[in-house]
Amino acid sequence: MSRRRAERSISIIGWVGQVIAWSIILAVGALLVVSVLIPRIVGATPYTILTSSMEPAMPPGTLVVVKPVDTDQIGVGEVVTYQLESGQSTVVTHRVAAVGLTAKGETVFTTQGDANDVADEKPVRPVQIRGERLYFVPYIGKVTTVVTSSQRGVATVVIVLGLFGYSASMLVGAARDRRRPPTSDRTINTDSEEVSA
Repeated sequence: MSRRRAERSISIIGWVGQVIAWSIILAVGALLVVSVLIPRIVGATPYTILTSSMEPAMPPGTLVVVKPVDTDQIGVGEVVTYQLESGQSTVVTHRVAAVGLTAKGETVFTTQGDANDVADEKPVRPVQIRGERLYFVPYIGKVTTVVTSSQRGVATVVIVLGLFGYSASMLVGAARDRRRPPTSDRTINTDSEEVSA
């Protein structure tokens, strides 16, 4: 009976281990899908919000995925990511508060952070806009800011290979378990004194 209990506790530990392993695999897989795979498929770019200007919906560390759009389609209320200076790498993600025209007839956008009391000082020209928000995931961006893009590529390959390796080991283990004869309690035949399985 104690052997049966030991086997049952080992079985429960194994089951809990598998649940934990699959939970980690699914979480990492979901992170990769949200931050790497979907942006690549749809031609979008992931950015990380570093300030509190878009709170409460998008606190610092939020991953925001931005898809290029025709600036004629951008209206009031849309969230856009734009360069502070045209051609520079520094970007800001804010909401469009107004759309207007310059004296020369060029469209300009007035932007404002959701948590800010006043609009941004400088109007945004269409050439500065990198795209419109496609989706965002709070706090995931903290992970992506720690890891560079080349490290993300290596991590993706390592995780995919790890998933395949884990799947292969599970299949091999299942095949091995099927080949084993079923175990049962040993019984003693008192007439012949033979032990049978």
